[in-house]
Amino acid sequence: MAEYETVIGLEVHVELATKTKIFCGCSTKFGARPNENTCPVCMGMPGTLPVLNKKVVEYAIAVGLALNCDISRYSKFDRKNYFYPDNPQNYQISQLYMPICTNGFVNVTAGEGSKKIRIHEIHMEEDAGKLIHDDEEDVSLIDYNRAGVPLIEIVSEPDMSNAEEVIAYLKKLKTVIGYLGASDCKLQEGSMRADVNLSVRPVGKKELGTRTEMKNLSSFRAISRAIENEKKRQIKLIENGERVIQQTRHWDDKKGESYSMRSKEDAMDYRYFPEPDLMPLIISEKWIDEIKANEPEMAEQKIERYILQFNIPRYDAEQITSEKKFTEIFEETVDLGANPKKVSNWIMGETMRILKEEKDEPENLNISPKHLAKLIEIVDNNTINSSVAKDVFLQVYKNDVDPEVFVRENSLAQVSDAGELEGIILRILSENPKSVGDYMAGKKKAIGFLVGQTMKATKGTADPAMVNKLLTKLLNGYGN
Repeated sequence: MAEYETVIGLEVHVELATKTKIFCGCSTKFGARPNENTCPVCMGMPGTLPVLNKKVVEYAIAVGLALNCDISRYSKFDRKNYFYPDNPQNYQISQLYMPICTNGFVNVTAGEGSKKIRIHEIHMEEDAGKLIHDDEEDVSLIDYNRAGVPLIEIVSEPDMSNAEEVIAYLKKLKTVIGYLGASDCKLQEGSMRADVNLSVRPVGKKELGTRTEMKNLSSFRAISRAIENEKKRQIKLIENGERVIQQTRHWDDKKGESYSMRSKEDAMDYRYFPEPDLMPLIISEKWIDEIKANEPEMAEQKIERYILQFNIPRYDAEQITSEKKFTEIFEETVDLGANPKKVSNWIMGETMRILKEEKDEPENLNISPKHLAKLIEIVDNNTINSSVAKDVFLQVYKNDVDPEVFVRENSLAQVSDAGELEGIILRILSENPKSVGDYMAGKKKAIGFLVGQTMKATKGTADPAMVNKLLTKLLNGYGN
């Protein structure tokens, strides 16, 4: 059986974080009532004219610069004609012939090393509305709130060869765009959507195979599964002597399979022509320089600074800088005097663990750096032990409580009084003669059960080191 390699290119649509739409003054706020954020312009009413949102252009240029693109000094919009219910104008204003950014690249780490992923172009366009399918009523409803929301489409070259590289590339885009504040990139809300163009070919062959496109995949898990499934589907077709058809496919993540939506369109099918209602866009050097000057410190720069300034391991720095929100919490907490390594441990440990369990997004974090710094302080001065600290942190995470007040009001302060602990331990020993006997018989692991019973009796507030020390002393003197 022949060996095959996968060739993947992505079209990534990113909704920009402007307050208003690309060609009108309607709000872009997510979650509004259906069809609330609409007007004659974004509904494509006769006689209306688009007016370009300047902030959209600034965001597009900023993203292009951060992704090492050439910025087109002369750019134009085009009209892409197609008929679909969620497209109120029956055309979309986009950029086919003269996109605003071209010839970029990013370096990603996947597998054993780094790989350069080329970016063919970035163009600006308007989003379509959203179709809501009601299977019970057998109807489809349309919400036009999203129609006219500004997008940039980032089109890569076919430089990726597996799901791991695709996810690494998408995470890199998400981090870069997040640092710029150009979008929240929430896949679950559709503000970042990936279309996967995939083909397979025999290893060593230069000619590309027939590609398919999978549309609007909305989670990294779905993207990974869809890639693996489509790769296997195409290889099976070829091995069976069948032909791979160029088409657009829909991925059903619940069923774990895809199905054909339509044959893949070419540019001629859309009857593109220059948008008659918008003037060409001329980008001055001064404007580009102003956008460059306002570019924030990016993840790569923060990594090197954190290593030098805070003396934390590179791994810590890379984890913290993976999300802009993590860096904000880290830097503000350290500025309050907390130990940088301990702050990074709380972010990489409990913060990331709870985020994963809660299926929450970093940008939703409501942790006060002041309260995190105080939690680290009361652990350092032995007011609470590390086990209790995790319970307190959960309250800081969920309710942003003052940890000092929470510990006091819930009587969670560590029991470090030797006399008090000894009394508790003597009671535990008298209640558990079998474990004491096992220990005396040489089964030293029996002390673990007695430690657990002591911590349970003190509701986890005892000093674990002192408990172990006192238990060992009392057990070794037991019966003497």
